Amino acid sequence: MKLIVGLGNPGDKYKDTRHNVGFMVVDKLAHELGGADVVWETSQKLVAEMAKTGEVVLAKPTTFMNASGVAVRKIIDFYKMKPEDVWVIHDDLDLPLGKIRIRVGGASAGHHGIDSIIKELGSDKFVRVRLGIGKVKSGGTVAADRQLHQSSVIRFVLSKFGRSEAGEFKHLVAHGVEAVRVGLFKGIDRAMNRFN
Repeated sequence: MKLIVGLGNPGDKYKDTRHNVGFMVVDKLAHELGGADVVWETSQKLVAEMAKTGEVVLAKPTTFMNASGVAVRKIIDFYKMKPEDVWVIHDDLDLPLGKIRIRVGGASAGHHGIDSIIKELGSDKFVRVRLGIGKVKSGGTVAADRQLHQSSVIRFVLSKFGRSEAGEFKHLVAHGVEAVRVGLFKGIDRAMNRFN
């Protein structure tokens, strides 16, 4: 059994923002894996919206991004899974818009949702499907970059994709779904070779 977790923030305020691209991919993946038969249910106990299709559990934590690990821990305990059974789909500010990188283990690279999951699981040995959401434009100086990280990054990740980005965004979601499907049915190494 595998747990596929899309990261994002709950609520209409955050719907369709860059930070919620993990939710978008999991929604589309649920439809592709289970069709119209997939039903999302909210579990207060597991603090997530969840759907199950075959041996795949799909989840969208109903905590905010920075506490995603709380939901992941509860779900894997409930299903008696190991950290190695967890695949996390999340936005990545360090990748150009539309790019995907898949890896197993490693540090969080500053992503607070991943930080939370590593802390709660006591392990970094889970799969990450990193989805490039583009980069904030830099001011070009160290001081400008420092200021960028204090304010602009938050505004950027909580912004919606612009009209000029629509094609790349659609491509990103479709390829994110395909990357997970390849990983599930042909193995994670095949997915990494194809999408990295």
